[in-house]
Amino acid sequence: MTDSGVVVTERLRDHKIVKPIIYGNTAALLPRKKETTIHIIQFKLHESYDNHVRVLDTPPFEITETGWGEFEVQIKLFFIDVNEKPVTAFYYLRLFQPVVELPDKSKMVVNEYYDEIVFNEPTEQMYRILATNTPQGRQKSICGLRRY
Repeated sequence: MTDSGVVVTERLRDHKIVKPIIYGNTAALLPRKKETTIHIIQFKLHESYDNHVRVLDTPPFEITETGWGEFEVQIKLFFIDVNEKPVTAFYYLRLFQPVVELPDKSKMVVNEYYDEIVFNEPTEQMYRILATNTPQGRQKSICGLRRY
């Protein structure tokens, strides 16, 4: 720590780690232990919703609302390690088809996306957290998409 209170953190040169993420209307959790990489997620919904900017600080980081239509949602991820820059993703939310029939014969709208967050030259602390918390194996979703 410097005299001004700034924490000096070394980055791991030539290191890269990839963190899979799934988001959508019915995004299922990836197999993992307790979430320890994400600190806060900020969702920016359509302006027609009251309190259209929502900040969540505890898993499972979900929002439940009612409505009809489609619009773009901004999702901003803030990490435990404050030295890592936040990541912003945009998700086009569809509140109608495609409809999937679930095993219990109920139906729901399903719209999921698989993506990866690439951490280039992360801090030592973030690298340790990510390396010990990377999901193993595959998981199948309710609509047949493969989880990696």
